[in-house]
Amino acid sequence: MKRVVCPGSFDPITFGHLDIIERASSIFDEVVIAVMVNQTKKTLFTVAERIEMTKEVTARYPNVKVDSWSGLLVDYCKRNEIAIIVKGLRAVTDFDYELQMSQINLQLQGVETLFISTAPAHSFLSSSLVKEIASHGGDVSSYIPAVLLERLKDRLAGK
Repeated sequence: MKRVVCPGSFDPITFGHLDIIERASSIFDEVVIAVMVNQTKKTLFTVAERIEMTKEVTARYPNVKVDSWSGLLVDYCKRNEIAIIVKGLRAVTDFDYELQMSQINLQLQGVETLFISTAPAHSFLSSSLVKEIASHGGDVSSYIPAVLLERLKDRLAGK
């Protein structure tokens, strides 16, 4: 069975993330979405909330599982016997960073990285951008699933 991991903060999960997850799920037997905990990154939603939202919007994919991890992704891969990391690339700037990460992950634990280019319709999209637009009252309904819109608005309103 070919299992892969798609890591990210998913704060919140966007249509760009879902594009990569859907495409990976059509290629591999199992896709594990690793909601990463990064102590240096300030997130809008808690890990539990991000896991819940991610499970909700990926429920239609029977071969997608959601988990979380704090620490090095390659350690997660080793612990869970996953040999491939799947990453989406939006632009050259993503590639510059992700290439370094893929090389160190290969050296540290022998974990390969597969890059999937994001569909052009989502190539500009990031969770940070979605939060920024929404925080100023902008319409983000074409960037995140409808079931997440109210949660995002409520969180930004301090609820």
